[in-house]
Amino acid sequence: MNFFGIEWARWFWRYASDRLRRNGCLNARTVRADAAFFVREFVKDDALAVLHIYFPDPWPKKRHHKRRLIQGPFLEQVQRILVPGGRLQVVTDHQDYFEQIEMVVKGSRLTVVEYNRPGQAAEGEFVGTNFERKYRREGRPFYAVAALKGR
Repeated sequence: MNFFGIEWARWFWRYASDRLRRNGCLNARTVRADAAFFVREFVKDDALAVLHIYFPDPWPKKRHHKRRLIQGPFLEQVQRILVPGGRLQVVTDHQDYFEQIEMVVKGSRLTVVEYNRPGQAAEGEFVGTNFERKYRREGRPFYAVAALKGR
């Protein structure tokens, strides 16, 4: 199985890339790019079995909501790039953004299903990352949604 990570923030991209290199992960690659642009321009139809989106930038100010990743046009791209039966998994710590995400996912051609914790997530975790553990210590709540592309 191969993995591919997209990150816009230079610091997080470098951190993730360095961890992959130090741990000898030969089946994972990263790119520093805008995810919506990268998916639209570089990911082929029916290319992904699972798309994980963890803690996307919530752009909390109302005037910035148009910059949020998970919107109708992006969900159309998700539908295009997932294989039949492919899965979308989203986790955020921002309630307002989650409400938008859930509404957009339910309004798409994807079918909402129960969220599955990835294998690295410990009991009570959604994702199993250091950032999630940090956010949990800060008392942040988490919200998750998952959906499948029809067969």
